Amino acid sequence: MKTIAGWLRAALDIVRLYKRAYLTINVVYYGLVAVSMVFVFYHPELQEALIDSVAQSFTEGPLAAVAEAYLGGHLLQAIVLTFLFNFFMGSLLVLFAPSMVIPFAGLLMGVVRAVLWGLVLAPTTPELQITMIPHSGTLLLEGQGYIIALLAVWVLGRAFTSPSSVGASSWKAGYAIGLKRAGPLLLLAAAVLAIAAVYEALTLIYLVPRLLS
Repeated sequence: MKTIAGWLRAALDIVRLYKRAYLTINVVYYGLVAVSMVFVFYHPELQEALIDSVAQSFTEGPLAAVAEAYLGGHLLQAIVLTFLFNFFMGSLLVLFAPSMVIPFAGLLMGVVRAVLWGLVLAPTTPELQITMIPHSGTLLLEGQGYIIALLAVWVLGRAFTSPSSVGASSWKAGYAIGLKRAGPLLLLAAAVLAIAAVYEALTLIYLVPRLLS
């Protein structure tokens, strides 16, 4: 418990240290989701095409197992697979790993994700309007997990490109400090995404079907 409390305090200390960046990422991320939702109301054909594409992606590859878990009502499997996909694929591989090679690269991927979320999840139909009542919570929780991962991207990129900002004298030293600070943030992102996975699985398996019936 002391270890968990320790890294949680470390993560929150880093969030406070980069408070301005954290708030900016929040505003930009959720703002892009909102703007994209408004945009797609005037271009419903774009949403239809994207939803078809997303549905197709859930019929093959690793996402097929996720879809099977939800359709079969396998709660624990749905939670685990959702978390694994969102954290390891969505946060580490897509957002953070590219940023370890190209500073701030994950921020661009975060922009793309926020826009796609808005385009796909905009409540343009009666079914989507009902679904988004509980699913808005998923959007906020999962979005927060990704936002914290994006803050880790910013922290690493800032430390590398401006070593003096973290008290380092070289790019290499700045990079090392950036990685050290990003670690607790990624653990915090994992914790938030775990909570989001539980909420998403519970609502999509038990609540949404009842609301739509």
